[in-house]
Amino acid sequence: MCDVRELDIVNGNTNTVLRADLTNPDKGKYLVKSSMHNTGLIPAAVGNLAIQANPSSTKFQLQASHLTPGTHYSLAINTNVVQALTSDTVGKLTLTALPTNSPDVLDIETVALTDVTGTNVVLITGGLGIPCTTSAQGSLNLGAAANFAVLAGSTVANTGLTTVKGDLGLSPGSAVTGFPPGKVTGKQHVADTTAAKAELDLTTAYNAAAGRTVAPISVAGNIGGMTLAPGLYKSTSSLQISSGDLTLDAQGDANGVFIFQIASTLTTTAGRQVILSGGAKASNIFWQVGTSATLGTTSVFKGTIMANQSITLATGATLEGRALARVAAVTLDSNTVTIPAP
Repeated sequence: MCDVRELDIVNGNTNTVLRADLTNPDKGKYLVKSSMHNTGLIPAAVGNLAIQANPSSTKFQLQASHLTPGTHYSLAINTNVVQALTSDTVGKLTLTALPTNSPDVLDIETVALTDVTGTNVVLITGGLGIPCTTSAQGSLNLGAAANFAVLAGSTVANTGLTTVKGDLGLSPGSAVTGFPPGKVTGKQHVADTTAAKAELDLTTAYNAAAGRTVAPISVAGNIGGMTLAPGLYKSTSSLQISSGDLTLDAQGDANGVFIFQIASTLTTTAGRQVILSGGAKASNIFWQVGTSATLGTTSVFKGTIMANQSITLATGATLEGRALARVAAVTLDSNTVTIPAP
């Protein structure tokens, strides 16, 4: 019943005789007050978001300052531009009403202030909406990034006979090397609008993953040798898979989602594997990495890696998932990277 927001009891004539609003059984309210994350596009920019809703009204306010004065911006909700905005003469802007073409307030997952094109994010808040109150996690929406097996910000560099089974993208960088001898079964998008949109959606998904807060389970250091069930796993430093293989067991739930929030690095040592059992799917596994990820020689990895900086696959490592780097490079060496089946 996690997705039930309202229960209606109807009579034989389909007339509602009793209605219960379940969005918040305790107070009947939804409230968000959050500072917005600065992506670095305008380093001094500061933003705050407030949403307050109940069954009869919705209040929405976005305030931003230290923007470029007299400049056009866009408001994007769930990666879709919903309204144009303009900063005043001192670089401030305020929006005090939710745009009419916005989704239902409980369906809003991310709110972002972007440049006028809607492509480059200045400020963003993710992890919004009404989640389940259990440990079950909803999946992440990768948007345009979902089509890419490899996506990087600065460069994509390959050595050897790598096979990329899916699209390969780069933005804003323009240097893709090593193809051939490497092969891409999909399309290559280098410094074009498709790659730029994919990077934008990657940023949205990255921040949404980082913003998850429902029933986190603390993990630290080496998680090799463990067996983990679906859920949200949070590390305040780095994670390694080094002393044994990691098993992700969906326990019979083919829709079970695994999300790993990693503040620093993700590393696997040579030959280590991520093993799926109990119906677990690589398409439901997400690794949000605060800095960079490195997959060791001949290691076997599952899931979508979303790294803030770089991703390196050492010689012979295989990835059923995606290597998506926001800022820096993806480096490959005789690897196979395959977009997972849904």
